[in-house]
Amino acid sequence: MKKVLLTLMVALFALVAVSETVITVAAGAVGQELELTKKAAEMYMEIHPDVTVKVLDTPDMVQDRLGLYLQFLEAKSPEIDVYQVDVIWPGDLAQHFVDLYEHNADKVVSMHFPAIIENNTVDGKLVAIPWFTDAGLLYYRTDLLEKYGLNPPATWDELEEAARIIQEGERKTNPDFWGFVWQGNAYEGLTCDALEWLASNDAGTIISSDKKITIANSNAVEILEKVAGWVGTISPSGVLTFAEEDARAVWQAGNAAFMRNWPYAYSLSKGEDSAVAGKFDVSPLPAGKSGNGAATLGGWQLSVSKYSKNPEVAADFALFMAGYEVQKMRAVEGSFNPTIQALYADYEVLKANPFFGSLYDVFVNAVARPSTATAPRYNEVSTLFFKAVHSILSGTADARNALEELALDLEDMTGFEVVWGF
Repeated sequence: MKKVLLTLMVALFALVAVSETVITVAAGAVGQELELTKKAAEMYMEIHPDVTVKVLDTPDMVQDRLGLYLQFLEAKSPEIDVYQVDVIWPGDLAQHFVDLYEHNADKVVSMHFPAIIENNTVDGKLVAIPWFTDAGLLYYRTDLLEKYGLNPPATWDELEEAARIIQEGERKTNPDFWGFVWQGNAYEGLTCDALEWLASNDAGTIISSDKKITIANSNAVEILEKVAGWVGTISPSGVLTFAEEDARAVWQAGNAAFMRNWPYAYSLSKGEDSAVAGKFDVSPLPAGKSGNGAATLGGWQLSVSKYSKNPEVAADFALFMAGYEVQKMRAVEGSFNPTIQALYADYEVLKANPFFGSLYDVFVNAVARPSTATAPRYNEVSTLFFKAVHSILSGTADARNALEELALDLEDMTGFEVVWGF
């Protein structure tokens, strides 16, 4: 009898093992990303006890993450079912992802920002569902502006002056204090920062939407020379190695007056371990000669691999993760900007992130990188761009010469016409 029971138990466990579906999501780990992705996965598993969701931690640096993804995708590996993809990748990676319209996405797309749905649609196929959106913001110390009788800067000139004044004053008691920290490493983050500088100074967006190379112009030279002047003066020399988390570490330790970063840093800056909690606010980025500040469009989506062994479950999971409940949780707990429009009127979301309402237009009107015009070679275009900018900021190249050479390299790569602006 015991043998019969044992046989039945083994058979039952085997049946459970067979019936359980395991999917893996490749997710980011910047700030609270990994923690909140795991929490959302637990929420899904509570509803679907027959599904196990594994969360794969991926590199923070965008280029490193893309390189890892391509290893899996080009090998047609089924090991990852759902990918967290940058807003600039749908055009480049579309061939590897399923059409979410075939998995009930048509029932939910109307909730999301139309521009992001359009961005994620390739040849009529929805290859990614929006998860959260981003735009660059200026973080500033309200206590220090008050201390030195200053207002939040509306222009880059005003930021330079305010950063210098505050830095000189705070250095009397804190030699580690800096005026302004940002993302200066040679990676996609520098492309984002630099695009904001260019657009704010009426210097174009590298390559226009009608496929003209516009980077070689005097306004671009002017603003990049200005930024180069920040390095080692109001910004540490080491800023040329900074990514998002490096800038946040300096800022959150109380060692900077201003910071350029994404919205995710807001909730972390309010945390109990933050030296700036209760002492900061955010605003649009400053303007150059255009008269308006500019914010680069960021954000991440969820795509389902064509090579998944469980595409139906993976797609259901992706749509759940991008749904109202999860986006609200991530907005309240992590300051991740929703892509669902109704959440910008949600009381709890606005209570946790008051700037979501006041800076709504910044997020809606953010400047897109030229990923659509240059697909499927955007990553190569961006790499040429951020390397050229980095060479200018580090003082190893003259700004005009570097931009002229960049324009010619882009012409060779894309075949697009160069519009000279000198």
